[in-house]
Amino acid sequence: MAVVATFGFVTTLLPTVSFIRAMTAPGYASPAARAADWLRDLGAGSVVDFTQNLWYHGCSPTAWPEQKTGPTEPPAAGNRLEALKPAPGLPPHPGEGEWTPGARITSGTVALYTTAFRPDAAHPGTVVGVAWLDQQVLTTSLTPGIKEPTLLWGGPAENSQVPASLRPRLVAVFNSGYRMREANGGFYLDGRTARPLRDGAASVVVKRDGTVDIGQWGRDMTMGPDVLAVRQSLDLIVDHGRPLPDLATNPNNQWGAEGTQNQCTWRSGLGVDAQGNLRYVAGNGLTLTTLASAMQQAGIIRGLQLDIHNGMAAFIAHHPGLPSQAPTPLLPSMPGPTSRYLVPDQRDFFTVALRTTAPAGS
Repeated sequence: MAVVATFGFVTTLLPTVSFIRAMTAPGYASPAARAADWLRDLGAGSVVDFTQNLWYHGCSPTAWPEQKTGPTEPPAAGNRLEALKPAPGLPPHPGEGEWTPGARITSGTVALYTTAFRPDAAHPGTVVGVAWLDQQVLTTSLTPGIKEPTLLWGGPAENSQVPASLRPRLVAVFNSGYRMREANGGFYLDGRTARPLRDGAASVVVKRDGTVDIGQWGRDMTMGPDVLAVRQSLDLIVDHGRPLPDLATNPNNQWGAEGTQNQCTWRSGLGVDAQGNLRYVAGNGLTLTTLASAMQQAGIIRGLQLDIHNGMAAFIAHHPGLPSQAPTPLLPSMPGPTSRYLVPDQRDFFTVALRTTAPAGS
């Protein structure tokens, strides 16, 4: 009897302690995300996927964000971007698709533009935000989180935040891809491999000069001395300027577990445009097909889906040279604190900063 009681106590205590640790671990994550990760770590991923497929069934409209109709600062120098149009049949909201300049260098050249538009006429309440990042004046880096790619792989928890040296030049921070065990790909950073790289995987490749390319590993890029970091996550969803044809059916689960492609939820994506600049796209109430279509409409020629669900899609613009201006999420409804990544975070993420040219206003 004592043995049975002891066994029952242990089998109850250990999961309870494990759950408490998961829910209280340092770094930002919503309670739902923490619980889902905990269940997946216990081998209950199929239960999580089934529950999420039910929970995220049906797309809810998103409140249209108040858009600036133009810059409040002096006219922008450098690149001039063509406004994005809403899906055919949707009359545009005031300011819809018009680019708002963000961080600038001292010459006035804009490093970051943002906008919002509606990509789906069948769901006119679906809104996506888009950020455009000029790689000629920006440098990008990949930072490991406390838990991803593996527990404390990057060293102490303090390493899982934006370094102090970059903060005066910080332009934006944004989320990475799926957890590594679900990403079907690898993670490489400056000579260290946390997960083996997979040929054919959608890959964000950070070069030693701070520029980024996105494509299929083994076809568009391979390992070389100029490669600083590689973050892989599933397969490309936009290639040659078009969404992949099988996104809605997700054969062989190449874009995540069965059914997840049809969940209407927060999704984020990253790609390169025809000029080689980065474009980040995110919104709520998106299926995988809608995200890919929005990325195509936003000018992306090769792109992948990053992370999904509430609190996992995070893009925060910063304003170097203007310390009194608070960080700004890409969309007002985007969940999570704007201080995210300024403190240690559970997941790996990307940091974008100005190159050596001082920020305007400094």
